[in-house]
This record gives sequence, structure tokens and C-alpha cells, in this order.
Amino acid sequence: MLSLSRKDLVSLVIFGAIVLCMPLWLSPFGAAYPGLMQKFAIYAIFAIGFNILFGLTGYLSFGHAAFLGVGSYTAVWSFKLMTMDIVPAIICAVIMAGLFALVIGYFSLRRSGIYFSILTLAFAQMSYSLAYSVLTPITNGETGLLLARTDPRYIDALFGARQGLSGLPQPTLLGTSVNGYTGFYICAALLIIAFYISQKIFASPFGMALRGIKSNQTRMNYTGFNTRPYTLTAFVISGMFAGLAGALLSVTDPIAGAERMRWTESGNVVLMTILGGAGTLFGPVVGAWLIKYFENIFSAININMLNNFFSFLPDGLQSIVVTIVSKFVGEGWHLTLGLMFVLIVVFLPGGLVEGWQRIMRRIKPRRQAEASDRSLSTQAAE
Repeated sequence: MLSLSRKDLVSLVIFGAIVLCMPLWLSPFGAAYPGLMQKFAIYAIFAIGFNILFGLTGYLSFGHAAFLGVGSYTAVWSFKLMTMDIVPAIICAVIMAGLFALVIGYFSLRRSGIYFSILTLAFAQMSYSLAYSVLTPITNGETGLLLARTDPRYIDALFGARQGLSGLPQPTLLGTSVNGYTGFYICAALLIIAFYISQKIFASPFGMALRGIKSNQTRMNYTGFNTRPYTLTAFVISGMFAGLAGALLSVTDPIAGAERMRWTESGNVVLMTILGGAGTLFGPVVGAWLIKYFENIFSAININMLNNFFSFLPDGLQSIVVTIVSKFVGEGWHLTLGLMFVLIVVFLPGGLVEGWQRIMRRIKPRRQAEASDRSLSTQAAE
């Protein structure tokens, strides 16, 4: 059950090495600080879960931010009511997000195609509105759900755990603070586990059934195959991944707000998955890392930085270049992301990972042909 094929095992080892070595290979890109690396890991988990639904079944959900928000709120309530340890918070968040996904999926999956997408978007916007206004006793509305020193934390009180004399309580793992690099490696370990689960789903009969649904669901129904339980299970699993990502957002920053349930968050995970390659194992991770890098690094570039970078140019030319480039960085980083997305959809419709695989498949026969030609030339010379 826990075993992997040799190919998947090699992929898992390589992926694990890449994730754990982030502080080394991200340093030249100016992104090797814990807060950003935590976001890389968290949103990669979010995208992996979304890919299980969209990449395998073809059902495009525009409402996955609802599960992200539910996971986030549940984790903070766990910190407030039970304990500052992150294990119960993560478990409760995953369970609550799964139950919420079960309810939404039960109704949304009665339709397919664009109607399914609109239904999930409607449920997500309803959830956002409820969190923002109606359910303020639970969500604290626009202010967001915050920790307080007066929170009961019954489990901590039962075992005599005490907080410091000043400041707000901080999440811990078995008494160890999860700030900084500790928090990153916790998120990284959960990302590797999420990737492993995704591998098992992709290689399982369940995953093959989901691929069949994506290929031709009508034909499968006509053969007597009941696809509804499979699509609902995929939807729930995907929602649980989103709940895990939401819980980790609250672990790294103990606050939960309605903005995590906005439609823009749902749109971001769709972009991440399509950009990297829907239906591939590595694609959603690559897409998540790329978008979060653009959001946090490109958005921080300003006019002064551009002037320093292009200082080697003549004054007139420098001014022109800086004026043009400034439209694509800083507040205009979405323009760069949009252009890149358009280029990838037009020229690499399967995403970055699938495009890379196609390029490698074309190069491989050429190398084999060249090796064969060299072998024939050697034999002829002899």
C-alpha cells in the first residue's frame, strides 16, 4: 500500500531534495527567507490538492478558496479553545474542510462543465459573505479572527501549560516554537507527504477511474459505471488539501480573515495549476512557486532599483528603459504574469512541465539517431 514504483520513488526523492534544499538554491534569486519559503510550500499543497480534482477529473472549481478559509478559521479556533500545539489544529482543519467540501460537492456535482464552475463560485462567494458579515461572532468579520491572552485553551490549561508574561501566544509543535526555519521545514515535510499522497492517487485504480471520467464521463455512465462517488471523493480530497493549506497559513501567521475566501484566491490556484501543467505531478508545484515568486519579488521592485540596475546605460536610454520596464514590475507585476500566462497557454497549452517533457521527447530521438549514426560510421571505418 505504501510502496511506490521505481520511477515514482525516484521522483519523490528528487522532489524531497529540491524542497528541503530550498534555502540553498533560492538564495541566488533573493527568495531564501523563511516567510516566503513557507508560502511556497503552503500554496504548493493547495495547488496539488486542486490538481487532484481539476487535473484528473476535468472539473474546474472556482470555489476552492472557501476550503482554504475554513481550514484557516478552524486552526485559529483550535488555538483559542484547545491548545497552541499545531497537530490538533491541522487535524481539525483538514476534517472540517473535508466535511464542508462534502456538502458543497454533493450539490455542485449534480452539474458539470461551466455550470459546476459557476456553482462552486457561488458557494465560495456565499461563504465569503457569511464570514465577512453574517457570521461575525465566529469569524470576527473584517477584522479577522485573532488570538488573545484571555482565550481559554482548555487542553493547555489542563496540563498546566503557561504562556509568556508578554506578547500573544505562539503556535508550537510539542513545545517547540514553529517560527522561522522550523516553520518552513514543517511546511516542507507536509508538502512532501502531500506530493506522495498525490503520487499514490495518480497511480491507483481510483486515479485511473478519474482519468476515465475526464476523458469521457458520458461513455462511462453508459457502461453502467457510477461516476458520482468518484468525483465526490476527488472533490472532498481536494478540499481537505485546501484545508491543510489554510491551517498552515494560520500556523505561520495566527490570524484568519475573510480575504482568504475571496474569489481571487480561487483564481490564483487555477492559474498555478494551468501554468505549471494540470494533470501532471510537478506542474502545480512549479506554477505555485512561480506565481508566489512573482507576487513577492517582482512586486517589490521599484523605480530606484531599476535606475540602479540600468545605471550603465546613457541617461536618455536609461530613462526610456526604466519607464518601460517599470510597467511590468512593482504594482504592475500582474501584467508580467498575464503575458507569461498568455504565452504559455498559446505555445505550451499543457503547461510548463508538459512543455518541458515534449521538448525532452523531441531531443531524445535526435540523440539516439546521432548515436546510431556514429555507431554506423565507426563500423564502416573498421
